[in-house]
Amino acid sequence: MKTDDLIDELSERAGPVKPLPPPWMRAALWLVLGLPIVVAVIVVHKGAFDPVMITGDARMVVEELALLVTAASAALAAFQSTVPGASRRWFWVPFAALALWLATVGQACVEDFLRLGLDGLSIRLDSDCVVPLLLIGPLPAAMLVVMLRRGAPLAPRLTFVLAGIAVAALANTGLRVFHVGDVSIMVLVWHVGLVAVFACVAAWLGPIALRWRHPANAIA
Repeated sequence: MKTDDLIDELSERAGPVKPLPPPWMRAALWLVLGLPIVVAVIVVHKGAFDPVMITGDARMVVEELALLVTAASAALAAFQSTVPGASRRWFWVPFAALALWLATVGQACVEDFLRLGLDGLSIRLDSDCVVPLLLIGPLPAAMLVVMLRRGAPLAPRLTFVLAGIAVAALANTGLRVFHVGDVSIMVLVWHVGLVAVFACVAAWLGPIALRWRHPANAIA
């Protein structure tokens, strides 16, 4: 078929196209929908708590801000990865915020070790966070997957790893409240481990969950 004939045929068969909102707007929408879930779980599961305990702890404030920036930037990077030809510079932003969180928690663990010795490195099962995690994680994860599937996930593993980091960071924003004042090895092992597990599972599930179906009514 000649190129001109192919163009004519495609133009006759093509339907109206509705562009998707820009990645930053989709990431903001996901965060706006996800944060109330985190707050609701904290209020219901933990009951009354004093916000002053959080705002009065500078390290805690830095951790929470770093987690929020990680969640927002990872979601933004995930949406960016579904736009063909989009800049890849955004892919590194979540890891910078994540590194700040790791540095903050790691410094506290070193201080515990210097103050308490090996007792400061004791690890126990963090069962208090299991139920809140199961309540916080699934809905934001499901929303993010649905939103990502509307784009063009040409690199599904990368997209899902970024999505996994976003969900884990959002969940940790809430879970951290259950450990106000605690910056021990427990937070480093279980909470940082949660991010690692989410990222690994996401890398495995990416090609399965994000099969590009070439939707006819939307473009990234």
